[in-house]
Amino acid sequence: MFEGLVSDLAYFFEVGGYVMPPLIAGTVVLWFAIGYRYALLKRGTERSVRVLLQRMATEQPPRKPRGLLDRAVARGLGVVRKRPPYLRRHLDDAFADLEAATKRYHTLIFTIVAAAPLTGLLGTVVGMIETFDSLGDMSLFAQSGGIAGGISQALFTTQMGLAVAIPGLIIGGMLDRKAFVIRHELAQIKDLLCAGPTGESAA
Repeated sequence: MFEGLVSDLAYFFEVGGYVMPPLIAGTVVLWFAIGYRYALLKRGTERSVRVLLQRMATEQPPRKPRGLLDRAVARGLGVVRKRPPYLRRHLDDAFADLEAATKRYHTLIFTIVAAAPLTGLLGTVVGMIETFDSLGDMSLFAQSGGIAGGISQALFTTQMGLAVAIPGLIIGGMLDRKAFVIRHELAQIKDLLCAGPTGESAA
């Protein structure tokens, strides 16, 4: 199995030319970032924010947080119990790292999604140059591949660039939508905490 994987990678590098290493490296980094972001955006509960807040406020002993919203509610309730002045500011500070976590790796994912087709296009240009060089030299059946090798490289790198970009674009968009919803729910948690008796006296 391992030998088959190595031979497949060697074939990709041979057919795709020198643009294949950055494409494959970009693929690995892209899926690492997507997987990490997916794990980071774990909501932790199916309940609405209001129900979660009421349940965790009365739960004894408090349960271990299982996601971003659980952690936000637990952290927010801890801030409220201290009865600080200007509660909203303290909640903003307490939630800052959670809100930042919802944006983590967004830029990296969409940078790779944008760069992959351009890298594939570069391989296409290189392959077409090789094709025209073969035409100029009349080396239709050269050992380096000639016309067939150049066209194969051109098509293969284009395909690889699109194969990296399209799933990354779709899944990255879905994760962005999930992050937007979570940020909205974090804002709801702060509003609900500030609307309580402590919030009214401290806001």
